[in-house]
Amino acid sequence: MKKARRVTTLVMAGLLAALVMVGCGGASGGGDSGGGGGGSIKIVSDLPLQGANRAQTTTMVNAIELAIEERDGEVAGLKVDYESLDDATAQAGQWDPAKCAENAQKAAQDEAVVGWIGPFNSGCAATQIPTLNEAGLAMVSPANTYIGLTKTGGEPDEPDKYYPTGERNYARVIVADDKQGQAGAALLQEEEVESVYILDDKETYGKGLADQFQKAAEEQGIEVIGREGIDGSASNYRSLMSKVAQAEPDAVYFGGIIENNAAQIIKDKVGAGMPNDEVLFVGPDGIFVDELLGQAGDAANGIYVTFGGLPESELSAEGQEFVETYEGKYDDEIQPYTAYAYEAANVMLDAIERAADEAGGVPERQAVIDEVFATEDFEGVLGTWSFDEEGDTSLTELSVQTVDGGEFTLDRVVDVADF
Repeated sequence: MKKARRVTTLVMAGLLAALVMVGCGGASGGGDSGGGGGGSIKIVSDLPLQGANRAQTTTMVNAIELAIEERDGEVAGLKVDYESLDDATAQAGQWDPAKCAENAQKAAQDEAVVGWIGPFNSGCAATQIPTLNEAGLAMVSPANTYIGLTKTGGEPDEPDKYYPTGERNYARVIVADDKQGQAGAALLQEEEVESVYILDDKETYGKGLADQFQKAAEEQGIEVIGREGIDGSASNYRSLMSKVAQAEPDAVYFGGIIENNAAQIIKDKVGAGMPNDEVLFVGPDGIFVDELLGQAGDAANGIYVTFGGLPESELSAEGQEFVETYEGKYDDEIQPYTAYAYEAANVMLDAIERAADEAGGVPERQAVIDEVFATEDFEGVLGTWSFDEEGDTSLTELSVQTVDGGEFTLDRVVDVADF
């Protein structure tokens, strides 16, 4: 802003000062700060829009756009600008750590951004949270489940290492992996499984979830007769599955994502003389992707997949309304995380609206963080729930799917409230 030229009267100086005040909307979110005065705020999402999860993440972007559209594109009189970021690369075929870091840095430096929805992968979140924590940017993830992002139980220095400011800025609407591990163990117990062989893909999410499952299984008296990390880029796992078969487990558990060869593991398990009706195969929501069914073919029939939430058929009344609206608007089938992206978007938009009302215009980033963590008794598509002080949801119901006739079908709902 240029300095006003020296004037000879106090009246002229006062007029110039008034004009300066009108022209400089002073809030970190960008845009004018006058409530209802045509200002704007910006939110971004960060999801892998390439690779095996593309069909799923495309619906998540649609769901976020729908949440904004249902508010006529504004909150508290402020226009909502939305940018969808892609943290996958064609070379990786999935999320890429360097791209995750680049996207986080971009948002941190953009003063117009007051809210971040995502990311999808827990490993990506581990890369992004410290950057966005230092930038004071509120994050709400629809899909990260790794326990160490919010609470103890992962690596020794977690979760504190993700929050260099010492204050939390990250929350998630999906149930964390301590509960998903418990759901997997409960499934094996209900199926009267006595022993299990555990595999993981060595990534933050996969290894962390396998750790939680192993802990829960041992607490339920299920014997863990083997544990190994796999090479997610191997051409096959015939030798490994031959070794597993010789151990004679009642079940095989895989902690990992579809991109790390989950379908090949399933095919080689069955090929090693361990059909799914004799030796259970259990995987997490990282493989709860339709692409898996095409990749694994008939070998997928009979497998079990846990999900840190509920499928569309089990959503609340608001959830059923969302499904109907979504399917009427988009030529896409609802995916497991579609409703969770919609919920995350509405939580973020509500928080921004409360912060903007309080500020009388564009809110400070910290105010949005405060309002996200103040979310209590939220009545949304997932039911009625609250965030705790760590940023985790109070929801405790998870689901188990099975594959029947080449399709995922709901097998049971597990409530881990008493675990």
